Amino acid sequence: MEPLLGVLALVTLLSPSLACPSPCSCSTKKNGRLLAECAYRELRDVPRGLSPNVTILTLSANRLGRLGRGSLAEVPELQSLWLGYNHISAVEPGTFAALPHLKNLDLSHNRLAEFPWQDLRNLSALQILKLSNNRLAALPGGALAGLRELRSLWLNDNELATLARGTFEGLPALAQLQLFHNPFNCSCKLFWLKEWADSTSVVISRAGSTLCAAPPRLRGRAVTAMPGSLCVAPSAQLTYLSSPPKAGPKGGLTLSLHCSVAGSPPPEIRWQIRTATGRVDIHGPTVARDGGAKASKRRFLAFKNGTMAIPDFSKDDEGTYTCVAINDVGARDVSVSVALAGSEPPAEELPRDDPQAGQPKGDQLDPSGMGEKLLIVYHVPRQVRSAAAAGGFRLGILPALLGVLLFW
Repeated sequence: MEPLLGVLALVTLLSPSLACPSPCSCSTKKNGRLLAECAYRELRDVPRGLSPNVTILTLSANRLGRLGRGSLAEVPELQSLWLGYNHISAVEPGTFAALPHLKNLDLSHNRLAEFPWQDLRNLSALQILKLSNNRLAALPGGALAGLRELRSLWLNDNELATLARGTFEGLPALAQLQLFHNPFNCSCKLFWLKEWADSTSVVISRAGSTLCAAPPRLRGRAVTAMPGSLCVAPSAQLTYLSSPPKAGPKGGLTLSLHCSVAGSPPPEIRWQIRTATGRVDIHGPTVARDGGAKASKRRFLAFKNGTMAIPDFSKDDEGTYTCVAINDVGARDVSVSVALAGSEPPAEELPRDDPQAGQPKGDQLDPSGMGEKLLIVYHVPRQVRSAAAAGGFRLGILPALLGVLLFW
């Protein structure tokens, strides 16, 4: 009988479920979870010797300054980790990635200027994330993607000036969000947050204290009360120019398109060109102020005013020409498919488009002018061109709009 009792006592002493470092106190909860209570112990490091069966670890109100990648390697079954009110200024990437069962993570009231956001990809069970009262100045776009169980997110009392569009999308369980006491720059890059706040069912705690720190005219105003008139999504209208200002260097046909845009702030214009020979993306003008073209973009002349010119337009240039208008609020694109057909002009010349005529007032364009159009460009025979030139007729593009397919 005595040998059996000795064996049982040895097994009890060596049982991992009862292993507990001396600075901590450990106990088993009614639900079977093992708690390691190590708060208020003046600890400077995560204690060693924790049982691998620990599911709740409390390390709040200590003197922890850094978490290394192996700091929590002994407790892979953790579901709740409380690290608030420490001096943590650095967390090595990978520290939390090895805790796939983690549901509650509290790092509030520390000194974090950076966080290993990539670790969250492995924490699909996370429900509560507290990062309040730190020094975080950035939250990368997509950092929270995949946290489909996240219910409560605390980011208040940090140094966030802006947030990437869609930061809180893809969080179907989110019910509580705290953003107050951050120095938000309420430029139009942040306007999406107001729109999201107006439409979401998520409770934004102390929304009235989530204030703009800049620009000066909005300082002190709630982010959720940003005036919509300051930020207007882009609109775009694509027209052709039937009388190009300049013929091609070889006397051939020059295709000229004009993209009229509106919005606030004023949109940037980009072009996407798809032809049988490939795709070309043009970000900004390719024609300098002195009229010279950049060598890499000589084939397509993009002007600052929104005009695109393609000298000596040929079959190789057939394709889809898309104007993209982009500002801090959003983007809008409009396309035209261009084809070169035959060598005979159409029966009659269509009315010529003037991008400066009939411009709408305000920040919006007429949406009826948006969409994808099929533009057929007819090449005028040389003899007709010569006769017209002799008579003082300016030859250019004689297009026919054969069909309109609107899309949104």
